Amino acid sequence: MTNPLLFQSAAELLGQIVAGRSPADAVMERYFRAHSKLGMRERGAVAETVYACLRRKRSLAFCVTGNHEGIPSAEDLVAACLITYQGVSARALAASGYPNNATTLADQIRRCALESAPSAVQLDLPDWLYTALLDQYGATETGALGRALLEPASLDLRVNTLKAARDEAATCLATEGYPVETTPYSPSGLRRPERVPLFKTRCFRDGLFEVQDEGSQLLSLLLEPRRHEMVVDFCAGAGGKTLHLAALMANSGSVYAFDVSAKRLDRLKPRLARAGVDNVRRVVIQNERDVRVQRLAGKIDRVLVDAPCSGTGTLRRSPDIKWKSPDLDALTATQRSILASAASLVKPGGRLVYATCSLLQCENEAVIRDFLAEHADFSALSARSILERRGIHLPPDTNETVPKFAGNSRDHDFFLRLLPHRHHTDGFFATVLERQKPD
Repeated sequence: MTNPLLFQSAAELLGQIVAGRSPADAVMERYFRAHSKLGMRERGAVAETVYACLRRKRSLAFCVTGNHEGIPSAEDLVAACLITYQGVSARALAASGYPNNATTLADQIRRCALESAPSAVQLDLPDWLYTALLDQYGATETGALGRALLEPASLDLRVNTLKAARDEAATCLATEGYPVETTPYSPSGLRRPERVPLFKTRCFRDGLFEVQDEGSQLLSLLLEPRRHEMVVDFCAGAGGKTLHLAALMANSGSVYAFDVSAKRLDRLKPRLARAGVDNVRRVVIQNERDVRVQRLAGKIDRVLVDAPCSGTGTLRRSPDIKWKSPDLDALTATQRSILASAASLVKPGGRLVYATCSLLQCENEAVIRDFLAEHADFSALSARSILERRGIHLPPDTNETVPKFAGNSRDHDFFLRLLPHRHHTDGFFATVLERQKPD
């Protein structure tokens, strides 16, 4: 990327993302809308460079400044990324509009001894996250996990079984020039190793698939919704899992999609139409204690809670997250409140799945332990047994993949833990809870 306009755009965009609190994809969308002269290929080049900088921000900063606490400019980060990962020469870098001495920077990058940096720098993790993972998993497993989080995620699809079988959707995509592979765990999953413009395909317009990480697909399978039941997706967002639940129920019964954001639920409406789903009710709530929630107390067969979280399991897709320290105390308080409200909906004998895309024990096992201590009418089911009953066999957990303070060996079965370096999905946690029937 040696075009001066593209270099300037990448530096401006990176600076805006790092300085703000908004998600990188939202900042990019606004930036490209305001710079409409950039063509599709140019936008792709800028986005690719910016995401590479975000993934490797800390190690790039180390090589630019010579210390692990240095804060280089956005221009320096982009330039260092182009030299390190795109092989751009000092001469080409100077021609691209880099404002400083390109030869000096290139020499500094070549002399950089990254192996002498602290482990958190080598893994491009902030200290708070590296320390938390190290405490949970130990050095070896944290290293493997950290390296996996630096790799771009695959493009995972979920076939809409209301309209096509998995092999039919795969054939359709191959016919349009996009061959795919089946995912190893989800029975309706397809995968491409790299991102491609599938939203322009006829297969997508016809509603044959949705983009959804394979790990996310397993969460709906844990809920095991049945036809004609009443189901709630408590934190539905734009409705990826809502659509999956509707398909698993063969478009029967009722699926309530709750969310506090009307804008997010509005994005679900065209997806429902494209998927041919008509058993979903979109419900905007003010908070987890909304009267619309209370009206359904004790009436719901199954509830899915994909709780708001730190998102640390999604760093392959959203590397900007790691540079914005979350308020974990506030997050875990919200998670506990949402879980308690969602549990009040479950009828005796009904099921609740609590899930996050976090790697952190404080948002996962700790939340569940506290909940079970306060709700004697709920008990945990074996997540592994539920998946195996559906023909899904995950690699067994080991002492290294289970957080050190997560409890005894029985936790291996009760909690679902998906890790990028082990399962090639985003990082997910889930547990299945059942409300006991009165004696």
